[in-house]
Amino acid sequence: MTETEELTDAIAKLPKVELHHHIEGAAQPELVRRMAQEKGLNLSNIFDGSGAYKYADFLQFLDVYEQAVRPFQTPEDYARLTRSNLEEAAAHGVVYLETFVSPAFCGGGDVAAWKEYIHAIREAAAAVPGIDMRVIVTPVRHFGPDPAKAAAACAQDTAGDFVTGFGIGGDENAGHLSDFTYAFDAAREAGLGLTAHAGEWGGPQSVRDAIDHLKVTRIGHGVRAIEDAKLVEYLAASGIVLEVCPQSNVALGVYPSTRAHPIAKLRAAGVRVTVSTDDPPFFHTTMTREYEELARAFDWGVDDFRALGKTAAEAAFCDEDTRAALSEKLETFHV
Repeated sequence: MTETEELTDAIAKLPKVELHHHIEGAAQPELVRRMAQEKGLNLSNIFDGSGAYKYADFLQFLDVYEQAVRPFQTPEDYARLTRSNLEEAAAHGVVYLETFVSPAFCGGGDVAAWKEYIHAIREAAAAVPGIDMRVIVTPVRHFGPDPAKAAAACAQDTAGDFVTGFGIGGDENAGHLSDFTYAFDAAREAGLGLTAHAGEWGGPQSVRDAIDHLKVTRIGHGVRAIEDAKLVEYLAASGIVLEVCPQSNVALGVYPSTRAHPIAKLRAAGVRVTVSTDDPPFFHTTMTREYEELARAFDWGVDDFRALGKTAAEAAFCDEDTRAALSEKLETFHV
């Protein structure tokens, strides 16, 4: 076996911790098509000739995403989606996954309905062996501040050992993050970990805004912080963690290639970076592919990926027993 083959084999077997993952965005196209047919929905316009998701830019991606959500209409549908997602992730060595779930899609922001969705998702997650999951409640930024307040109420009512985080996704250029301080304050009071999508399309200032206005400990993406040297220094000194999704950034045109991606520069500057898939079938990626592409681009090896996993475990919105178990899996892994 060549050195490259040995690394590929090791990457496949390495336990992986993923922090940035959207539950609907991970829906395999085959599942969406099948469920659309069952519901009598015509979603043929969101797929290309090969059956993959079809979009030209970020805003069209958001539209296709919201179209792909349409077949998931009941708690049972989300249970089915959860099982599919976790089985796919586990097949690529993911042992712990945090997934973004929006009350806007699960019950329309109604707390009673949200509880039913969370119960179904939790039961489905518990039935998939070899992988542990937590939920990050996530309002959609371009839906506005009021739905975010409703999402925060849902988060408060279900916060615990399964619903452990609160974030915000969607169009980074819609409104201002200061519009969402009420929702984040409510989530913080409920003891939830806080993260926010920033520094992907909004530039480095959006990272500062997430830190200043929302008081987050993690940033979803955050990669455009590289454009502001003082911000990079602050991130390194503060220990704020970036949930980096390299193949998502490349697929959407934020960077032209993995080699041009700033993850290695951010890491070298002392910023705590992690690796995730974001919306894996939309970007033709898996955690295995993320690691393989980074290995090719930056000559990273098993120790680098083990370190990334340990950073993710340390930053995870989970209890200390779970964190210790994840760290042990990574520390005791041998090629």
